[in-house]
Parts: sequence; structure tokens; C-alpha cells
Amino acid sequence: MKPVNFRMSRRDFLRYAGTTGAGLLLAACNVKDKTMTEEQPSELKTLMPTRASNTQTPFVPQESAATTAPKSGDAYLAVARGSDVAAMTTMAVAAIGGMERFVKNGYDVIIKPNICTDYYPYEYGATTNPDVVATLILLALGAGAKRVRVMDSPFGGTAQSAYERSGIAAAVAAAGGEMEVMNQNKFVNMQIPNHIDIETWNFYQDILNADLVINVPIAKHHSSAGLTLGCKNMMGVITDRGGIHINLHKRIADLVSLVQPELTIVDAVRTLMANGPTGGNLDDVRMTNTIIASHDIVAADTFAATLFDQTPDSIAYIRNAESLGLGTADLSSIKLEEITV
Repeated sequence: MKPVNFRMSRRDFLRYAGTTGAGLLLAACNVKDKTMTEEQPSELKTLMPTRASNTQTPFVPQESAATTAPKSGDAYLAVARGSDVAAMTTMAVAAIGGMERFVKNGYDVIIKPNICTDYYPYEYGATTNPDVVATLILLALGAGAKRVRVMDSPFGGTAQSAYERSGIAAAVAAAGGEMEVMNQNKFVNMQIPNHIDIETWNFYQDILNADLVINVPIAKHHSSAGLTLGCKNMMGVITDRGGIHINLHKRIADLVSLVQPELTIVDAVRTLMANGPTGGNLDDVRMTNTIIASHDIVAADTFAATLFDQTPDSIAYIRNAESLGLGTADLSSIKLEEITV
């Protein structure tokens, strides 16, 4: 099917499609103090699911940061380099308009890092840097978010063990966020109106209903997709990931067309240059000490690909996402601000 070149935001689509309710399963870390030196929790505490609801989720019209240009003077895409991860993350977000551009008072925010397995700690470059996640939680809460949840669907090990081994569970607890273990009863089948290959798939309901989704991939090699970046990171919010590997690059773009995270922060502090997505050899990890921020997932992925000497033509899902109107791969056409911390 020929791609339809239009853009519908996640919340706009839900206005027409709606979703069914299901049980809530949260795994919140027990916060005793707010220091990043707090011991990593040995167990995630899980709240019981709430009663399921069959009513359609109310739609509240609102401006989507993902579909609006930055204000005059703000960067379209920011690249921060340095050794202080929190400072790099903060300054990259500030350069594109600050977290206040994306978070309004009372927002329910979800951060989607890459926590693919429980095989190795984050030093191995397979999972998102915990300090990036913690900084984004603090920025979102400071901008008025009601709550900030962090979640992923690991394919290796349990969610609890992956959250803990990655260091993200402890970082989330220290920053005042909540870890959520995805409840299998909360995946809902959704139509994908703007697609290349697949018309429907199962998506995590809370991701679709959140006021703001912050996409926080780690930049790394991937044996099938070439690279894992922002678009590829959306495979953690669906079921049947094996099915996506059929026409992988087309189907990744289709997933992004429905989810459309409003903010993408690419963690390229450590980049896994080979043997991804799980890695396991520190010799494959390169310190690139870079954070990339944009409302445009395609632009963010395009810049991140350059760290691997790749282009949208060699990472086809980037070009496919651009063809669906989800962003631009032409970095020469945007305001790009590079910052040294």
C-alpha cells in the first residue's frame, strides 16, 4: 500500500478510536530518600490492578508538542556533549524550549527507556543510562507533572530483574518517579490509519492515553534493524514483537505513526557499536558522551545514526517514518544547536 502522507497525533486518533480500560499494575520503588546514592531496591513493590472499565477513554483536545514547531529562537534539535550526564540532558531539553514546552500542570507523563534485558548493567551499552532517566523525571515533575511513570517490556529476564539490573529502578526511586510493570491485560488492539504495511497491532493502553510520552532510547547496534534508536524503541510498547520483524523497517515506522512520542531524548553517552541489541562485551562500547533532544523522532534518529556513520538510507525505518510525515531526515533544513557542557 502506498504511504499516506499525513500526520495524526496519538491523542487526536484516540478521539475517534478510543480504547478499552483494563487493570493498572504499578511497580513503584520504595523511596526513603531522594539521593542518587540510595541502594538499589531488591524488590519492586507492585500495586494491585484497579477495576477494569469498558468505557471509552474521554478525549481532551490539546495542542500536541509533537506537531508544532519550536518557538522562535529555540532549537529544532539539540545535541549536548560533555561528561556530566544530568547537565547534558538538562541543557539539551532547555535548548529546544525546556520541559515546560511539553509538560503542563497535572500531566500524566510516561518515560519509555530501553530496558531490553536483565543480562548486564548499563555500562555495557544495552540499556538507557539511569542518570538520563532520573534527570527527565526531575524536569517533568518540576514543570508540573502530576506523576511520572517509567516502563518497558524486556524480552530477556523479568521486568523486575531488568529494571533493577539496569540501575533504572534505583534512579527512578531517587528522583520521585514510579516504575510500572506492564500488565498484559492492558494491551489493546488499535487501528493504524497512517501505515505502510500493518493496519492493526496491540499497543499498551497507558502509553496511548498518557498526556506526554518521553521516548528515551539508548543508541546502539542492532543485528536486525541496523541500529536501535527512537523509532525502534517503540517496539517495547506492543505485543508480538516477533511479528514486527516481518518487514521490520516498514512495521517500525507504522508503530511510530500511532504512538508518536512528543519528545525523544537519545542517550548516546555510551554507544554499543557491535553485537547489539544485548551486547555483553565492554570492548564493543564507545564513550560518545552525547545527548540528543528533539520533538521530531525522525530528526533525532537521523542525527544519532551519524554517530555510527549511518544515514536514513542505510537505516530504512528512518526513511520510512519520514515518508509517513512523522518528521524530517533533512538536518540541513532545521535549526540544530550543539552544546558543550
